[in-house]
Amino acid sequence: MLALYLAARDPRVPWYAKAVAGCVAVYALSPIDLIPDVIPILGYLDDMVLVPLGIWLAIHLIPPALLAEHRQAASARHQRRPQSWVGAAIILALRCLTGGAMVWWLMH
Repeated sequence: MLALYLAARDPRVPWYAKAVAGCVAVYALSPIDLIPDVIPILGYLDDMVLVPLGIWLAIHLIPPALLAEHRQAASARHQRRPQSWVGAAIILALRCLTGGAMVWWLMH
């Protein structure tokens, strides 16, 4: 997905490939689905079919050389992911506070 994101921002990628990638991202992140998720099985089936098909289409619309370039850039970005010990400490503290508050609430 990071390679598609990078490709969608590249001016060398055709507009129609950018449009498909954008539509797939909007559909995947949108709270509104073609078939609501509350409908058993069918609600998730549209996400399991439409999103991968859209990704497949976007990948095939991007020229192979550009896609390879963006895959390499995405891989390089993934390997040098930033780590934040402060962020991890904050998350851990929030989880401990939440757990402590739930225990206190249950005891009273």
